[in-house]
Amino acid sequence: MPPPPETGGRVRRFSGPVRWVHRTTAALTLLCVATAACLYVPQLAELVGRRHLVVTVHEWSGLLIPVPLLAGLFARSLRADLGRLNRFGPHDRQWLRAVRRRDHRAESRPAGKFNAGQKLYAAWITGAVLVMVGTGLLMWFTGLAPLVWRTAATFVHDWLALAIGIVLGGHIAMALADPEARRGMRTGSVERRWARREHPLWREPGERSLEDR
Repeated sequence: MPPPPETGGRVRRFSGPVRWVHRTTAALTLLCVATAACLYVPQLAELVGRRHLVVTVHEWSGLLIPVPLLAGLFARSLRADLGRLNRFGPHDRQWLRAVRRRDHRAESRPAGKFNAGQKLYAAWITGAVLVMVGTGLLMWFTGLAPLVWRTAATFVHDWLALAIGIVLGGHIAMALADPEARRGMRTGSVERRWARREHPLWREPGERSLEDR
């Protein structure tokens, strides 16, 4: 596997297609969460009004959330990153043990291109989106299932939406706390020192990926 192209003291981390998928998915997700808040929080509902429009935007933004990822699968770089996110190794278990012990030493938290927390978040949010789309369709098209199914779908949809909002809040807070990680997603490259400190098993220039050996 060839090393990532460099620019001075920076290393390429994310390709253009990966960044496009992330940004588009994030925009649709935030739009879906914002419209959900306008539907369920009375104060916001009164402030925004136009409930029918809000419902329509919420339904279509939620239905479109998986589309950027599906379109991005044509890009080899995205498929490669998905493969890394789906691979859980011994170093990931060590990372999680360090988190449980609140051990912040870099040597206690080995990580490849993605650390164990990012892998768990990606798996959880993917499953949550699939459940939300499924339950949302049952609520939208009332003829798809009997009343008891639609009632259960509404219950799951509402409580999972709250969980997603909390998890997304944590994800955004962690991103805000790491400017270099945000810069990597915005520009595609990160400082080499940051990469070696936060993701020591990620491939170095001229070397194979240490996490793949």
